[in-house]
Amino acid sequence: MSEPHQGRCLCGDVVYEAQGQPSTVTVCHCRFCQRATGGAYLVDALYKRARFRLVQGQPATYDHLSEGSGHIVQIRFCQRCGTKLWLEFQRWPDLVGIYAGTLDDPNGFDRSPARTHYIFADQAADWTVMPEGARVYGGDLSTPEGARIAPLCLDAPRISGQ
Repeated sequence: MSEPHQGRCLCGDVVYEAQGQPSTVTVCHCRFCQRATGGAYLVDALYKRARFRLVQGQPATYDHLSEGSGHIVQIRFCQRCGTKLWLEFQRWPDLVGIYAGTLDDPNGFDRSPARTHYIFADQAADWTVMPEGARVYGGDLSTPEGARIAPLCLDAPRISGQ
């Protein structure tokens, strides 16, 4: 089995690890992720729950009702410094979505276009660049009932809003 990827909060009170490569990577441009990160989007490394474990500390939880799916999204964060670390999903209970910026090596996993989905592109900040080969979705990558939506596959980089 491959080396674990460790991550932590700013103060170091909460430490987690995930084994191997993520199942998939999502770059989410929805308003929830913009607000949750304070940035233009969230890079979300999705791991099977069985490949994720808490190493140290006890995070706090904020339950948020998703406007899109109507399901609860749990944000796990450090009680001391407030760093958001990972998400848990009522809709997908077997997945954990790591805030990729909290990994000790945020470049240590595959973010190639073949493994990454760019979702809620219709809400992306106007200056956001989508790379060549990106699989882009206007909203979520599936319907609330779970049916997959076909992505737009970019043949050249694109700047949102242009």
